[in-house]
Order: sequence, then C-alpha cells, then structure tokens
Amino acid sequence: MTLLYQDALFLRHETGAHPEKPARLRSILSRLEKADLVKDCVAGTFRPLTEDTVAQVHAPAQIVRAKQVAAHGGGHLDSDTVVSAESFKVALAAAGACVAAVDAVVKGNDRNALCLVRPPGHHATQSTSMGFCLFNNIALAARHAHKAHDLTRILIVDWDVHHGNGTQDIFYEDPTVMFFSIHRYGNGFYPGTGAVDETGRGRGLGHTWNAPIRYGTSRKEYQAHFTNVLEKAADKIKPELVLVSAGFDAHARDPIGSLGLETEDFVALSRQVLDVARTHAHGRLVSCLEGGYDLHALAESVEVHLRELLTAMN
Repeated sequence: MTLLYQDALFLRHETGAHPEKPARLRSILSRLEKADLVKDCVAGTFRPLTEDTVAQVHAPAQIVRAKQVAAHGGGHLDSDTVVSAESFKVALAAAGACVAAVDAVVKGNDRNALCLVRPPGHHATQSTSMGFCLFNNIALAARHAHKAHDLTRILIVDWDVHHGNGTQDIFYEDPTVMFFSIHRYGNGFYPGTGAVDETGRGRGLGHTWNAPIRYGTSRKEYQAHFTNVLEKAADKIKPELVLVSAGFDAHARDPIGSLGLETEDFVALSRQVLDVARTHAHGRLVSCLEGGYDLHALAESVEVHLRELLTAMN
C-alpha cells in the first residue's frame, strides 16, 4: 500500500495571512477523507530530525537563525519566509517525515509514499532559508538515501511551478543525484534561476536538467517538455530511488504561479514518474508536498496524485 505521512503538528507552523498557511493541509486532508482514500493508505511514522542531521545539508548558522527567530516568538527569515514560535520544531518534523519515508520504501514492502508536510523545502539552499522554506526536505531525504542506504543513483523530479533553486544548489556538484526541474521562467518570475544551461558543475556536470517554461505555453507542449527531459534524465542515471518535489502551483487556478495546467495534467505527470520508478527503481518513489495555493485546486490535484500512487501498488 501507499504510505501516507501526515500529522497535526504540521498545522502549527502558523503564518497568518501568508499563502503558505495551515488551511492548505486542512483542505487536502478533508478532500482525501471525503474521497475515502486515507483508509487505503498505511500511516507512516517518523521522528523529527536532529539539528546535527539537518547540518548534513544546511549551514549551522542557517539552522541557528531559524531556531532563534522561533524562540523569540517568530518573525521573518526573509521577506517571504514567515516563522512562528513552533515553526522550527515543525520544520524538523517535516524533514523527518520525508527521511522516514525513504527508509520505509527502501527497506519495507510498501514501495511508494506521499508526505503531506509543511513548511515546503525546495527553495532552501545550503546556507539560506527562503521562498517559504526553512530546510530542504527533499534534499535531506536524498542525502539520507545516500548516507544510510548507499544509494548512488537518485532522481529528484520537481514539478512545482517555481524552480527548485535550493535543491539545485545543494546537489550542483553531486553525481549521485540527478535533479530535474520543470518550472515557469522569464519576466522576473521567482526565483529567477533554472535556465536550460544550468547543468551542474565539476563531478556533478550533466546531473542537473532544467526545463524552463514560458507563461502561455500550451498544456500539450508542457507535457511534451516534461516527457522529453524526464526520459533523458532517467535513462542517464537509471535511478535506484525517485523523489518528487510535488508542487501543484502550476495549476491554472493558482494565485501565485500558474502555467495553465488542469487537475488531470497531474495524473499524467504522476504516471510518468511512477513508470520511471517501476522501470529503474523497483517502484520506489517518495513524493513530498511543495507549493500549491488555491485550496480547491491543490486538494483536487493531490487527490489525483494519491490515486495514481495507490494504483501503482495494485
């Protein structure tokens, strides 16, 4: 069965009127309950990461700053990244859930997992918390897969509408991780990185694949770009594990991003990454929630994504 990682603790990262708010998870979980999907999943268990473990990816000063701001009742790590009194604890737990999911799919009988966590992570670089993200959940999961399970061929697929600049930054010189991001690009769209010629450096050269998409690109063309680059990246690394930064803000109704996608497009994206996992990684795939800020579109998209994960287990 599909492992589902969720916890009421993730609602305690309070952000006020910020678009990355607890209502996102409430909307998702309400939709999944009404669709009767939660009972079809196995509840995943996890422990928060320690600060020392987070320091395997992030600079000590970055960790200390997030902890101190939370300890003083909250504030901002940058203009977009809100911290409340409990946010530091929640961020450690969110990363812990993604790491635990890796352990479970690598060692257990359940071959895929969905982590409904917040805060998101893919903008957090090695030294900077930014873009709603304190720590990089998917990067910590990938680093754990390498260190704890000796996996040397890991594919990260990021279909959030924003480029996963933090994940790219962390693995830019790392040949054990292939990073593929498809994202909106141009006209100053956040974060401004992710050009097609950003392909890695040193030993990691050729292990970063970006598919920048201009606003107004048709859904058919978007899907063709995704398929083309995913196939090339997967054929090159032949992953032992697939990790997905599953943001749903490329949806046409999203107020922050939007690339004109509809809910059914996430069915196609989900099927393709699952096909890669089946072909190369014995079906092993962990999906971690990133963006998505229209509450209804987000919940609909996560529902179809989870349905595909469950179908893959049958």
